[in-house]
Amino acid sequence: MSGSKSSDASFAHAASQAPEQHTSNGGVHPLGLTVHSLPEARDAVAGTQRTRHGRLKMLGVLLICAAPVVASYFTYYVIRPEGRRVYGELVNPQRPMPELVGTALDGKPAPLASLKGQWLLVSVAGGDCNDACQKHLYLQRQLRETLGKEKDRVEWVWLVNDAALPPPLLAPALQQATVLRLPPEGVAAWLAPAEGHALQDHLYVVDPMGNWMMRFPAAMDSSGAAKAKRDLDRLLRASSSWDEAGRPAKP
Repeated sequence: MSGSKSSDASFAHAASQAPEQHTSNGGVHPLGLTVHSLPEARDAVAGTQRTRHGRLKMLGVLLICAAPVVASYFTYYVIRPEGRRVYGELVNPQRPMPELVGTALDGKPAPLASLKGQWLLVSVAGGDCNDACQKHLYLQRQLRETLGKEKDRVEWVWLVNDAALPPPLLAPALQQATVLRLPPEGVAAWLAPAEGHALQDHLYVVDPMGNWMMRFPAAMDSSGAAKAKRDLDRLLRASSSWDEAGRPAKP
C-alpha cells in the first residue's frame, strides 16, 4: 500500500510540472504555447464590404446591359392611354395577323403575312374610295412623311374590302402605298372599329410582328394627326433596339 501511495504522489507531482522541450544542444526548457493573432475586426468588415461592393457593381452592369430591352418592352407593352400622353387607343389583347391571301393592284396574289416586318399604318375602305377614304390616304402619307428619317420603318397600307377598282386619279399617290384587296369578312375578323363606328372611320397601327395594337380615333383632323404622330414617334423610339428599316431578309 505504501508503494501505491508513493506512485500516486509521484504521478501527481509530475502532472503539476510544466512540460519540457528538448533543445538542439540537449538542454530542456518548458514547452511554450504560441498564440497566433486573429485578424482584426476591421479587416473582416472591409472584406465583407468589398464583396458586397463587387456584387453591386456586377448587378449594375447587368442592369445597364438589360436596360434598353427592358425599356423597350415596358414602353411598348405597359404604356397606357392616361391623361393626354396617348392619343390612340391601345388594343388589349393585341390581335395577330390572320392567314389571309389577298390580291395586289396588279392582280397577283399577295399573302397578308408578306406585310410583316414593318410597322404598318392601315386604312380600310371600298375601292371606289369616297372623300373620307381619300382623306385617310392623305393623312397616312403625311404622317409617314413627318416621321423624317424614321419614315422607312413605317409602311402605309390601304386594305380594299370590296371588288371596286380605285379611281384612276389616285394612281400617282398610290405609288407610295401598299394596296391589298382582301375579303371583307377576313378584314373584319382582324380589325375592329370603336363602338358606333365603321372600319373605314379609323386608322390602325400594326407592329412588325403582325399584331394590331393601336387604333386612332374616328374623324381624325390635322390636330389629331399631330397627336397621332407623337404616338408613332414613341412607338418607333421604344422599338429602336430591335426594329430596323425594311423587312428582314429571308434565309
